[in-house]
Amino acid sequence: MRWRRRFVDLALLLALTACAAQQRRPQIVAAPAPTVKIGKPYAVYGIWYTPADDRNYNENGIASWYGPGFHTLSTANGERYDQDDLTAAHKTLPMPSWVEVENLDNGRKLVVRINDRGPFVAGRIVDLSRRSAQLLGVDGPGTARVRVHRVYPTASLTNVALPKPLPPAAPPPQPATTRGRYIQVAALADPGRIAWLSAYLVSYGPVVTEPAPFGLTRLRLGPYADAMAAEVALAKLHDAGYTQAVLVPLPAQN
Repeated sequence: MRWRRRFVDLALLLALTACAAQQRRPQIVAAPAPTVKIGKPYAVYGIWYTPADDRNYNENGIASWYGPGFHTLSTANGERYDQDDLTAAHKTLPMPSWVEVENLDNGRKLVVRINDRGPFVAGRIVDLSRRSAQLLGVDGPGTARVRVHRVYPTASLTNVALPKPLPPAAPPPQPATTRGRYIQVAALADPGRIAWLSAYLVSYGPVVTEPAPFGLTRLRLGPYADAMAAEVALAKLHDAGYTQAVLVPLPAQN
């Protein structure tokens, strides 16, 4: 009988141990799937709009942009609006969805994510974030003729289709050799990005390049003869979104 009692005690101990281990096992909770908001019909200024999942959306119209007055406020799908994100507002497309916006006046193209509603002005079909407008060349004039069509980018694709430089093409940047004040804007490795940014920056001043370690190329503006001119150009760059641009006293000698 003693051996039978020991067997029962051992079986009970094993059962309690297994139960305790099961209780200590972490609970696995599935992450909620990303939600897509289409929304119900709604009216603005007496005009009704009906959101729809238009898979083949492709329209020509006018683009505008919105920025500082809405920065950090809530968008129509509950996100926080960041004027420096590549986003846009559309009256009826799902949120989120993606569209390629082509500026028909200069040929620049950009893929942006729809996360808000608008613009509610006749003839306008998309309202760009400030950064999107800058890259497309819409921020200066305020509006532009555009073609907007829906796209379906994969995770492996970059969100940005690099805009083409405005004609006429900028002259090729020269190596930095002159002493003076310079503004360093970026250090890049990709030749295409270097060429595009060089063409874009020419409106802010003379563009020079300089080899950097690890196969990078520094893009700089200058030289500026006096500190005031350099500070003014730097402020314009910061306003344009190049917040990492800094003044450097001398380029490294080649």
